[in-house]
Amino acid sequence: MVVWTLAGGALLVALAALGIARRVSRKLDALNQSYWELRYDYTRLRSQVARLDPEEVEADSPPPAAAPQPASVTFVPLSSIRKRDQ
Repeated sequence: MVVWTLAGGALLVALAALGIARRVSRKLDALNQSYWELRYDYTRLRSQVARLDPEEVEADSPPPAAAPQPASVTFVPLSSIRKRDQ
C-alpha cells in the first residue's frame, strides 16, 4: 500500500512539474517575441533618426577599429615535413 501511495505522489509531483515547465516555456516564448520586436523597432527608429540628422548619429557611433593584421604564419605542406628515408 505504501508503494502505491508513493507512486501516486510521484505522479502528482511529475504532473505539477510538467505544468510549471509548460508555463515557463510560454513565458519564455513571449519574452523572446518581445525582445525581437523591440530590437526591430529600435533598428527602425535608429534608421529614421539617421535620415533626419546624419551628423548626430555619426558622432554617437564609436570610431571604427583598425583592421587586424594578417597572420604571419604561412601554409607548410605536410609532404615537405615528412622524412625522406624510411
